[in-house]
Amino acid sequence: MQDPDNPEERPRRSRHILLKIDSWIDSTLWNAGFRSAEIWEDVTIFFRRFRVRGWKRFVFELSGEALTLGAAGSVLMLLLAQPAFEATKEDWRNRGDFAVTFTDRYGNVIGHRGVIHQNSVPIDELPDSLIKAVLATEDRRFFDHFGIDFIGLFRAMSENARAGEVVQGGSTLTQQLAKNLFLSNERSIDRKITEAFLALWLEANLSKKEILSTYLDRAYMGGGTFGAAAASQFYFGKNITDVNLAESAMLAGLFKAPAKYAPHVNLPAARARANEVLTNIVQSGLMTEGQVIAARRSPATIVDRNEQESPDFFLDWAFEEVQRLAARFHQHSLIVRTTIDMGIQKAAEDAVETSLREYGESFNAKQGAMVMLENGGAVRAMVGGRDYGESQFNRATRALRQPGSSFKVYTYAVAMESGMTPQTTIVDAPIYWGNWSPHNYANRYAGRVTLETAIAQSINTIPVRLAKDKLGIQPIRAMAKAMGIESPVRDDVTIPIGTSEVTVLDQATAYAVFPAGGYQSRRHGIAQILDYGGDVLYDFDRDEPPAKRVLSEKADFYMNQMLTRIPYFGTARKAALDNGILTGGKTGTTQAYRDAWFVGFTGNYTCAVWFGNDDYTSTNNMTGGSLPAMTFKRAMDYAHQGIVMRPIPGVENPAPPAKDTAKTAAAKPEDSIPQLIRPRMLSVESTRILKDLGEKLKSAPPLEAQKVASAG
Repeated sequence: MQDPDNPEERPRRSRHILLKIDSWIDSTLWNAGFRSAEIWEDVTIFFRRFRVRGWKRFVFELSGEALTLGAAGSVLMLLLAQPAFEATKEDWRNRGDFAVTFTDRYGNVIGHRGVIHQNSVPIDELPDSLIKAVLATEDRRFFDHFGIDFIGLFRAMSENARAGEVVQGGSTLTQQLAKNLFLSNERSIDRKITEAFLALWLEANLSKKEILSTYLDRAYMGGGTFGAAAASQFYFGKNITDVNLAESAMLAGLFKAPAKYAPHVNLPAARARANEVLTNIVQSGLMTEGQVIAARRSPATIVDRNEQESPDFFLDWAFEEVQRLAARFHQHSLIVRTTIDMGIQKAAEDAVETSLREYGESFNAKQGAMVMLENGGAVRAMVGGRDYGESQFNRATRALRQPGSSFKVYTYAVAMESGMTPQTTIVDAPIYWGNWSPHNYANRYAGRVTLETAIAQSINTIPVRLAKDKLGIQPIRAMAKAMGIESPVRDDVTIPIGTSEVTVLDQATAYAVFPAGGYQSRRHGIAQILDYGGDVLYDFDRDEPPAKRVLSEKADFYMNQMLTRIPYFGTARKAALDNGILTGGKTGTTQAYRDAWFVGFTGNYTCAVWFGNDDYTSTNNMTGGSLPAMTFKRAMDYAHQGIVMRPIPGVENPAPPAKDTAKTAAAKPEDSIPQLIRPRMLSVESTRILKDLGEKLKSAPPLEAQKVASAG
């Protein structure tokens, strides 16, 4: 008999237990595998009952592949639809809840934004002729499709192929509404995909009548008007419910190209377009030729008005500012006094258009933008593109473009803050930062140069060497943000030479720090917001905090001393203003000549100018010192006529070298743009006296009735 307490027996017992466990695992796994095989065989036998052969098998195989591809396609469509889902998260119905009347800095009405100021008319009360004209021209199958019309798209493609050019669009009315409500005019595949999903979303959430009504209320109709009701009042001086067939046809013709066919701009073109609309009505079967013949013979006439063009790009931006500022007010019908100066605005528009008309083709540049600030932060002019009617995309506030060398000022500003001076010398030589190596223009290197010379000649290696060896990237990013760059600033080694995209408004805001003595520019476009009772709800001077210092006085002085050399000895000689007005600034040209910039300032104004192409194609070797500098000079020369000049801080000798200016002007007389002449205006002293008199009259007590009677 074995003794359980015997130490020699314990290992045998342990081994016996382990063998039992191993045996149980083996048998369990084998049984599980055997049972699984039996189950699989049963399943296979069961499904053999459904096996098909011959043509039926082909159908089932095709269906299976379709389901697989359909599932994958559904996932892909869901991913593509994400931008559309994001766009509809906002309260898009109330985007136009505000009704705002805008005035310029002097109180003159310059435009409206928000809900239609002529009350929106229910779709059932609109003239039948207007509905037929719009549907026949914009979307004949509107009540038959679900937001995307494949039949209409195929027809448009056929007509365009037959004509050899784009003569007919394929977008439905719902797609056009989606673009107006949520998207920009950018031409890209991504935008068209998002537009299609938004159209489907609108069709699912709105009735056909609601879609048509919203479209007629929100579309831009030229002349600064939005919606058919406002356009009817503007062009014909009558309510939308009273328009006749000829007027309906003219209104319906505006949706395609409001700037081109606006009757107050080109009445013959508007009437020709209206005649095309009448033809569309007949071809669609909505009316007969006999019903439209009277409208052909007696085309619409418009109200004769002295047209003052509305600064629409500025108003769009100002309206966004109003919505931000007035969100806390319960009043939504507002009068807003802006900072815009319509004289300077017109000069800025003329400068951009003249430059593009005279030099755009040779430089292969089709678009431009400009922002001008009066030193103190007031936006005096904003040009967001060449033609608002053709494209409402504001290139001054929304287009993110690489600034090139115009971004270098933030690196040099950090260098001045760190104790360097304009006379500090740095070696201009090839430099490597990881796998990246920037090159100078024409691959030329000058050896040891001063910072003053480096920024004037726009040497690329110097700001990169400063960032790598002495400053770092983070202080440069922080400086750009502090000075007013609101666009996201990249966090990589290439930003010292301007690879981080910014807007024109960003650059104007940041550069305005230099003539402000190193303080924030306090850029703003809204001076006051009032309700219709005259109560001031918001006042910039009263409600906004004072400017903070973002650049030390010494650093600001050094920067101004360097930047005021560039228009006379550097890359921006075509930017120097006339009449001895000291000018500072910096040029910028990006890789492959895609963007050309000049951002400059005087003691009175700061102005940023950009030229390029919406599709990012290269220009024809256009640099910041060419067309942008010339356009800057034209607009700024106008703005400085008849005003008292302010000095640029830190520059002891405000007079530019006359001989250099004259030599530059005489060097290439063809590279100049005719000067604009500013109308005569009150002097600063006269304006001050009149303002003081107005304030005294406001504060004076009212006269008593008895005294007035006795005086009479």
